[in-house]
Amino acid sequence: MKHPKKKRVTLQEVAKHAGVSTATASLVVRNNPRISDKTRKTVMNSMKELGYVYDRVAANLRSQSSNTVGVIITDISNKFISEFLVGVHETLEEVGYTVLLGTSFDSLAKQDHLLSTMLEHRVGGLILDPVSGSNAETVNRLNQMNTPMVLAVRELPEVKSDYVGINYRKGSLMATKHLIDKGHKRIAFLGGVRTSSTWIERMDGYQYAHDNAGLIIDNNLVVDSPPTREGGLEAVLQVLRNPDPPTAIFCFNDLVAFGVMQGLRMEGFNPGQDIDIVGFDNIPESDVYHPPLTTVSSFPRQTGVEAAKLLIQQLSDDSHEQQRLILEPELIVRESA
Repeated sequence: MKHPKKKRVTLQEVAKHAGVSTATASLVVRNNPRISDKTRKTVMNSMKELGYVYDRVAANLRSQSSNTVGVIITDISNKFISEFLVGVHETLEEVGYTVLLGTSFDSLAKQDHLLSTMLEHRVGGLILDPVSGSNAETVNRLNQMNTPMVLAVRELPEVKSDYVGINYRKGSLMATKHLIDKGHKRIAFLGGVRTSSTWIERMDGYQYAHDNAGLIIDNNLVVDSPPTREGGLEAVLQVLRNPDPPTAIFCFNDLVAFGVMQGLRMEGFNPGQDIDIVGFDNIPESDVYHPPLTTVSSFPRQTGVEAAKLLIQQLSDDSHEQQRLILEPELIVRESA
């Protein structure tokens, strides 16, 4: 038996139930500060009792504005991204914005679909962590959008947008130099996607540290992989098959480092004793891992805060000029190196 479709409760019905004007009820749902707490509570109780749902999309169409911000990330299971999201959410919600979250799983097709969905929902602005396979078509699409936007974590230099990220070159230089200063000459660089800006910038720092020390990089010690534990495991098993294996390993991120340490144990090595390991990101798990991981702090939560602040500036100031904000990394030395 088919159930009859329930009729949508209108704002006029809420206003009548609460004993206020429709205009007052409208100000309540839009969180206008001019409404007294008593009136707000009365209207909210009526909304709850009647089952009223605010049609935000219709309201956006009427006002040509939106208090919803779209955030597209690559991998929600990545602890770096989780910390980044905390910074974004806290900052945006503090000033009344609601976050519409999408995960691309580092897929260009999924990213394109999410961008379309966000724009269809008329989000007021976008924070985008681009997928590693973003191409010229992606750049053209982003440049043609009229929606305020901030790129974060991964940079697409051709995109006319604000950007927030870490100084990856300096971070990888610090990590590699730390291992060189410990006497290592054969240092592997494992993990990450070669085509992404974050891998290229890390590689630049890794190369620069070797050049400064007069060391030649063995290309067999540079193995890219997905930036995950599984990717780290596969990469280290591959590099250990080298006739002259590394004595130290710089990892694209901490997740890769955890996979690398797992692989080393499988092959009979003690991480931090037989082979030194340095990660990148300083996610919360890194200081409680065994052994505690030496890593480069990339301040993911602060990156999220700064990305949200830049977007808020764009949304509130039509004369906002494009900005590129680069945070400085910090080497955190622990037992793994």
